[in-house]
Formats: sequence, C-alpha cells, structure tokens
Amino acid sequence: MEKLTIKSWSLDDRPREKLVSKGKKTLSDAELIAILIGSGNREESAVALSKRILNTVKGNINALAKLSVEQLTNFKGIGEAKAISIITALELGKRRQLEVALEKPKITCSKDAYNLLQPVIGDLHHEEFWVLFLNNSNKVLENKLISKGGLTATIVDVRLLFKRALELGAVAIIVSHNHPSGKLEPSEQDKLLTKKIKEAGSTLDIKVLDHLIITEKAYFSFADEGVF
Repeated sequence: MEKLTIKSWSLDDRPREKLVSKGKKTLSDAELIAILIGSGNREESAVALSKRILNTVKGNINALAKLSVEQLTNFKGIGEAKAISIITALELGKRRQLEVALEKPKITCSKDAYNLLQPVIGDLHHEEFWVLFLNNSNKVLENKLISKGGLTATIVDVRLLFKRALELGAVAIIVSHNHPSGKLEPSEQDKLLTKKIKEAGSTLDIKVLDHLIITEKAYFSFADEGVF
C-alpha cells in the first residue's frame, strides 16, 4: 500500500486547496501541520498523523515546539526532514511573535505587558527578570533583561535597574519574571523584592506600575490582585 499523500485525497479534504479557496484561518492546527509534512504513512493520512502528534501534547502548540527532532521522528511517517520542517515553522512563528512584541506598544493594562513579555520569557526553563521602561505616555522605551537565574530564583540588583531607568529618562516601570514551574502564586521573596523596588522607585520619583509573574499560559499581576 502506498503512502496517503495529500494529492490522493478528495478536493474537499486537501488543506492546501482549502487554504487557497477559504483562507488560512479556516485551517485547523492539524491541517496546517499536514501541509508541512505533505504525507502520512501507510495507515493514516497526513492530517490523521498530525492529529495524533498534536494529541500527544494535548493540542498545545507551545509544547509541540519543544519537541526535538528525535522525539518527532518517533512517530511513524515522520522522518528527519519532516521533523525539521515542523520545528522550523514553529520557530519562525515564535520569532514573528517576538518581533511583534519588540514593536514596543503603549501599555494600558497588565494584559498588554503580558502580551509583550510572554513570547520572551513564557516558555523558558530558567528564571529571568525583565523590566519595561516607560515614558510619561506609558509607551515602552526599552524592554531589558536585568538578570538570569536558575530553575526557581534569580537575583536582582535594584541599583542597576534604576540606573538604566535614569539613563532612559523613564517615568515608570513594570517589572516581571517567569516561573518555569508554571505556578503563578508569588513567593515571599517575590513580595519582598517588589516592596524593595517600589520603595527605591518612590525615592527616585519613578512609578512601579506592576510586577508580573509569567508562565507559559497565564500571568499574575501584583497590581490587579492588590498585592502592592
């Protein structure tokens, strides 16, 4: 039996033709991946194979992006070339998302800050501490990495943080760090650090608008939760 290639399907089942005739947004994640791999195996079509791959990561594209070439080639019908195509496409998508984030829009709420920072630190396996430096219109002057840490903590030099704020002429900041564990609850260390940064900002007349804890799928806002 030959492989079930996309060209052998009925016109209604071909994701390439569906993309052209109905638009890219009409395609499911499995159909988009099927276009990348082109064919399935002797038992299943490219879409069926793509659905099976997605099921192993519970349909989570971020989790799929973390799979290695070796892990992907464990699926029957996925060779090295197809695995590389999947990884390449997902990496390009992540870079596109990051480029949008780097456009530095105006911050009007915690969700704006999260959307800016999540592509940068949301799926890291170690902690990083970043700061958004804002002007008096709440537009981002710079998004800067302040420190890197381990799996559960990072050390922040508050002096360096505000040194950069003064250099940029920032009037406000939003600080953030990620929790690789996925837990959103702030630790006592997180609360103490936030208090320390707020006190330093008050002395320098630089407002600390929020502290975000960011995970792969969600965030915790000190300001929204009234922790400040």
